[in-house]
Amino acid sequence: MTTLNLYAMTAKGLAVFDALCAAVPGVMRAVISARDPGTRDGSYDALAAACAQRGVSFFDRSQVDAVPPAAYAMAVGWRWIIPDRPDTTLVVFHDSLLPRHRGFNPLVTALIEGDARAGVTALLATAEYDRGDILAQVAVPLPRPIRIAEAIDLVAAGYAEIAADIGARIAAGQRLSGVPQDERAASYSLWRDDADYEMDWAGPADRLRDFVYAVGPPYAGARTRMNGVPVRVWDVAVEPDVAVANRAPGKVIFLRGGRPTVVCGTGLLRIDAMTRDDDGGTNCLPLRRFRTRFG
Repeated sequence: MTTLNLYAMTAKGLAVFDALCAAVPGVMRAVISARDPGTRDGSYDALAAACAQRGVSFFDRSQVDAVPPAAYAMAVGWRWIIPDRPDTTLVVFHDSLLPRHRGFNPLVTALIEGDARAGVTALLATAEYDRGDILAQVAVPLPRPIRIAEAIDLVAAGYAEIAADIGARIAAGQRLSGVPQDERAASYSLWRDDADYEMDWAGPADRLRDFVYAVGPPYAGARTRMNGVPVRVWDVAVEPDVAVANRAPGKVIFLRGGRPTVVCGTGLLRIDAMTRDDDGGTNCLPLRRFRTRFG
């Protein structure tokens, strides 16, 4: 029987695992996963439990050398180089419509940039990331505004659909062949780290809202400073702009019901949920000090 190893993280990895087990039971040989300190979704433990329930071998990334070989491997949300095995065909899943947004955190980038849709691409692995031939794609509309957790759920359904299709091809003994990407249409999404959680109050209010939604749970949340105190902003709303003669992004212009409305480069943004980032998450609202500056 054809065998398959799954390198999986996040809720999308769990969706692919469930889809493969339902569509092609018995093909899955092993699952390899890792804990991600930047994502708080419980997917590692959920994958381990699902493997135990279905009798599939589960390995932590630290045990990767002990993983038995398989004819095929799939990588979902995987962030590390998978050792090249000449007898293994590696299929990579990517949450964008390649060749758009090659690289890192493409779904976060899509939300921040205001893309009307995201998507899922399955492609054959190559030496350079996200440049392999495309096996399948599914477009996912992004209604606005949308939070990253909601977008992940939408995209995860696309992952499951494609995984079931490719799994069926593998089980039927079909050779996996794809379509080359159009290099003229390629764009890239850069890697993100802790510094990229910082809010830029000089930007437009609607883009700041999209940013807050894009880096919220299961991620660490948008960060800024409130009169020098580090805080995380969890929920916001765009308010109609007003004429400000001496516009200064980051200053509070209105304080209603303890919720501050902050001047942005263009537009106004009301903060509806915010916690301190230096003491375990103390709630900062209702805000009592009108003369407050963010940034």
